[in-house]
Amino acid sequence: MSIFNLYAPFFDLHNWEHVLTSGKDWMIILTLILMECLLSVDNAVVLAAQTQVLPTKKEQEKSLLYGLWGAYIFRFIVIGIGTYLINFWEIKLAGSIYLFYLSFKFFYDQHHPEKAAHHEHPHKQKKQRKHIFSLFWRTVISIESMDIVFSIDSVLAALAVSDNPVVVLIGGMIGILCMRGVAEIIIKLMEIIPELQPMAYVLIGIIALKLLLALPPLHYEMPNVAFAIVVFGVLGITVIFHFWKIKRHGHKHM
Repeated sequence: MSIFNLYAPFFDLHNWEHVLTSGKDWMIILTLILMECLLSVDNAVVLAAQTQVLPTKKEQEKSLLYGLWGAYIFRFIVIGIGTYLINFWEIKLAGSIYLFYLSFKFFYDQHHPEKAAHHEHPHKQKKQRKHIFSLFWRTVISIESMDIVFSIDSVLAALAVSDNPVVVLIGGMIGILCMRGVAEIIIKLMEIIPELQPMAYVLIGIIALKLLLALPPLHYEMPNVAFAIVVFGVLGITVIFHFWKIKRHGHKHM
């Protein structure tokens, strides 16, 4: 009965009608969309980096689309139990460890290409037998795992703004769609500026540290403004380095 009460507002047609026709509720929804996009900058970076393991652009875009539907289903579930999410610090810890692993593995493979190639080619068939899912579905599952970790902050922040689950759901879903758009833009930029890929993994390491610091007993939450400055600062340095490298390379051939 208590579970039914948690989700009852989602199935109340009068509640939906009130939200969709209320200018005040739409102002809150727009605020939540903006907040979702700001809170999900780190998620967009992680998603863009994760899709790079897939061989084709079509598969990269497809994985984001599948991940989008999974994110919607999960968001519906967690909004209903949002008041209890504060106790699930273990999810953040697991996410932090996984992100540290992603960052470390990328830079280790970059500095040891012969070992990375050895793992990829000679034992490729052997490795494929060990995996239950294909690379594509493993990437989708990985995207969903990160959505779980990152949506906790977004849901808790949204529930602090509005106590109406329908308002939070609409704002969150439109925000997720916007965030996926940001991820696709980052993927396209990675094709133009290859240095953005290692930059993404530097940010993943920073994001992992951010998650870790927020856990007990430290409970240090990096302000969103400070994190945005870090993201744009690292991005700016990477773009400057890319164009400096092109300019230097051009001078050598003159």
